[in-house]
Amino acid sequence: MSIERVRAYFGKFGMEERIREFDMSSATVELAAAALHCEPQRIAKTLSFMVDGHAVLVVAAGDARIDNHKYKERFCTKAKMLSPEEAEKLVGHAVGGVCPFAVNGGVDVYLDVSLKRFDTVFPACGSSNSAIELTIPELEEHSGHGGWVDVCKGY
Repeated sequence: MSIERVRAYFGKFGMEERIREFDMSSATVELAAAALHCEPQRIAKTLSFMVDGHAVLVVAAGDARIDNHKYKERFCTKAKMLSPEEAEKLVGHAVGGVCPFAVNGGVDVYLDVSLKRFDTVFPACGSSNSAIELTIPELEEHSGHGGWVDVCKGY
């Protein structure tokens, strides 16, 4: 199970107890915000794309949307989201629980600048009913990100 992979990952740092599981779904920004009693923009949604034949994750603020022009400038290709089947196979997490932690090898992770306006954010933890509150430095450390990108708009 994907959440168990994430729990084991955070266990290496003594952080597994910080993972929150809910009786309700947190698979969308709105549902996660309701479960966490926080503003939707503080949900760190993880979007999965195909770039040059491999999976790329972009973690962005809950109120941000991909800006196709910025995305194409950064990744030199049109934004093509992974299908649910591709996400689970290539990333290792099912849609609704996709997160930047304990992902399959060969997956590149980027953090969008839309997150930088918050002290803490809530990414999922591998299931459609989980999240963890992380500071931005903790998200940087534990996401294994390849850098910050500016590929969103609307926030």
